[in-house]
Amino acid sequence: MVNLHTWSTCTLGHPVHLSTCTWSSFTLGHPACFDYHDAMMDSQNPTMVSPEEMKQNAKTEFEAWAGSYDRSLLNHFLFRPSYIMLMEEIARWYVEHRCPFRVLDIGCATGTLTGLLARSGWSVEVVGLDYAENMCHNARQKAMASGVSDTVRFVNADSEELPFATESFDIITCSNSFHHYPNQQRAVCEMHRLLTPGGRLIIIDGFRDCVIGWFVYDVIIDRIEHQVHHAPWPVVHGYYEQAGLQDIRRRKFNFLFPAFATIGDK
Repeated sequence: MVNLHTWSTCTLGHPVHLSTCTWSSFTLGHPACFDYHDAMMDSQNPTMVSPEEMKQNAKTEFEAWAGSYDRSLLNHFLFRPSYIMLMEEIARWYVEHRCPFRVLDIGCATGTLTGLLARSGWSVEVVGLDYAENMCHNARQKAMASGVSDTVRFVNADSEELPFATESFDIITCSNSFHHYPNQQRAVCEMHRLLTPGGRLIIIDGFRDCVIGWFVYDVIIDRIEHQVHHAPWPVVHGYYEQAGLQDIRRRKFNFLFPAFATIGDK
């Protein structure tokens, strides 16, 4: 099994078995979809920055953060548990299908998930995509250091304008970056476009529909990151439905940094 701590730092070694404690701590062409996020944000905050400014703010933030990203406290308290959740859901899909598959990780940051998948032993081709070029650069360096650069690749692109052909991927993941997307419905429609029939979309983001989540994401994170939006649980469900995804289900996890995964199939 793959050592998650190894892939979340800059020094990568050989895979080892993870203990139970370790695992538990841890667009081209836009469908005409109504954007619940735009409607809500327009009504709640008419002075919000433009989508272009929101994207640029996020890009600037993550270009600067790339060098210390793997040492962030969020990496321990939120990102690692999210990678575990994603690996569990991908494993479920693999058990159902038992065939070679392709994964696109949107908002891949420094490539921790892509590294885990590349060393999973599954017959999988992995592509990581991030809007920040520095994140992609660091991800490539980590892949080279671990000897998996031949099986993964990284693309610098916009989540709303994904540069891939229709039905290119069996699984698409997006963890803890969705709140930076100004046109969230459009992004989900793009993800749906890229999925093969029977493919699976897994989006993880902060769960702000409880007292702890509201304080963490709507008070603290919003003041730090500025102009982000953690969509409520039912809104994300609506995005999936509007895009045409089926068998939609959700999994909530984590305590101090509550998060939830929304899973849907094409």
